[in-house]
Amino acid sequence: MDGVSAFPAALGLAPEQVAQVLRLAGRAPSLHNRQPWLFRVTSDVIELHADLGRRMPGTDPEDRELRLGCGAALYDLRLALEHVGVRPLVTLLPSEREPELLAHVRRGGSVQVRAEHSALLRAITARRTNRRPFLASPVSKAHRTALVGSVSAEHSWLHVVDRPQRAELLGLVRRAHDRQLGDAAFRAELAQWTGLRDGAPEGVQAASAGPVREPQDEWVLRDYAGGRGRPRVPGKDFEDDPLLLVLCSYGRGRQADLEAGEAMQRLLLTATSLGLSASMLSQVIEVRETRAELRALLGGTLEPQAVLRIGYGTPVPPTPRRAPEDTLITRPRPVAAP
Repeated sequence: MDGVSAFPAALGLAPEQVAQVLRLAGRAPSLHNRQPWLFRVTSDVIELHADLGRRMPGTDPEDRELRLGCGAALYDLRLALEHVGVRPLVTLLPSEREPELLAHVRRGGSVQVRAEHSALLRAITARRTNRRPFLASPVSKAHRTALVGSVSAEHSWLHVVDRPQRAELLGLVRRAHDRQLGDAAFRAELAQWTGLRDGAPEGVQAASAGPVREPQDEWVLRDYAGGRGRPRVPGKDFEDDPLLLVLCSYGRGRQADLEAGEAMQRLLLTATSLGLSASMLSQVIEVRETRAELRALLGGTLEPQAVLRIGYGTPVPPTPRRAPEDTLITRPRPVAAP
C-alpha cells in the first residue's frame, strides 16, 4: 500500500483527511530528526506508539527525548484534528501491557477552530530548528509573555534564564558537551544521523546545520554538519544576548515527558507564529549529572526537560520527513492473554 490508499477512515474522517493529520503530526521536532513515532489507526482511535527501533541509547539512554518528540507529535495531531472539526480526546499511557503505546486519541465531539489555534496550525509547516546566528534584536516583553503562557496552557513551566544564571548555565553546557564528545556511543550516533546529504528522509542535513563555531561563540557547540559543507560566517557569529529558556515539567516519568513534549511543541509553534526562531541546547539535559545541577539551579522543585535559544533569525531550509504511510502500524493488534 502507498499514499492515501494506506489509510483507513477514522474518527469520522475520510482516508485523505487521516493522511493529512498524520502528515502534520510528523512535522514535529525530534532528537537528530529521528522521528521516533508510529501510529495505529482504526475506525474509532488513533494510537501513538514509540518507535523503539529509532532509539538512540548513546545520547538518550532513558528514552526521555524519544518521548519528548512523541509528545510534540501528539500536540501537532491534536491541532490537526481540531482543524478538521474533531475534538481530540487524549488518554496518555493507556496500557501497562504495552509500554510503547503512548496515547489513545478518540473523537470527543466536534469543535470549531479558534483563531489562535489556526495560527499555530499554520506554524506546523513553517517551523524550523534554526541553528544559525540570530539577529541582535532582543525578544520583546510581549513575546516573552506569550511564550510563557503557551507552556502554562500545557501544564508545564517555562523558566526565563536571567543574566546571573547564564554563566552557570554556560558552564553546565560546556561540561555536558565535553562529556558527550568523550563517549564513543554518542559520537557514533551523532555521526550517523547528522551532516547528511540532501534527500535523506530523516536525520539532520548539512544544510540545516549552523556555522563553524569560533572561539568567541559561547552557546552553540554541537556540530550537526559532521564537518561536511558547514557554512562559515565572517566575523563574530552568534548573538551576545540570546533569550534562554528552560522548559520544565512538574514531575518525572513517562507521562511528564509526554506532557513536556506537548508543551515544547506549543512553545515552538507560538514562537514561529510570532516570527521567532528557536534551537536547542540539549547537551545539559542529556547528561544526567548536569541535568541534576540545572535542576538545583532552578530551585530543585521542577524537572528540566529542554533548554531553548530563542531569537529573530534568518530563513533556513526545512528538514526532511518520512512519508506518513511509513509511520503506520499495519500489523494486526496482538490478542490480549485471558
